[in-house]
Amino acid sequence: MKDEIAATVFFITRLVRKHDKLSKQKTEKFAAKLTKLLFEKYKNHWYLENPSKGQAFRCIRINKYCSRDPMLEQACAESNVDFESLGLPKEITIWVDPFGVCCRYGERNPPFAIVHFDGDEEDRDLSQRISQAVDKVTSDYHSGTSSDEESSQEPKTIPTVSNPNSVYQ
Repeated sequence: MKDEIAATVFFITRLVRKHDKLSKQKTEKFAAKLTKLLFEKYKNHWYLENPSKGQAFRCIRINKYCSRDPMLEQACAESNVDFESLGLPKEITIWVDPFGVCCRYGERNPPFAIVHFDGDEEDRDLSQRISQAVDKVTSDYHSGTSSDEESSQEPKTIPTVSNPNSVYQ
């Protein structure tokens, strides 16, 4: 669970950084709060033997019917970040499941894998694949701001997640 949540938070923060409206400190605070909230929400809804079970519960979604996902909104509130400053697409769905994270940009587009974990080996290209997923989402997203790549100080690895309350430690 910690790898999937770390990949999800890394993906979302890369989208936020593309929008370039938040400082590095606010982005990091938001990411830390989101990580904690996702661990708390998912800890009793994580089924390794049946990864699709609970999929709707673990879904992060923004669309015309729900313009603010409750988990993202709560992370914003707890980190003192304006939700609009995230600059997330108006329609995006992220499924966080055991062994993988998928995304659908727009309601009519097909979903695609952000990451997939086999459980046997560490994915050394994970950061690159998440960056490609961010590019896929933002290539059609016209926010009126620059979508230039971030500075060379962008971390190249997925941050490790430590949650002492996790049953998966």
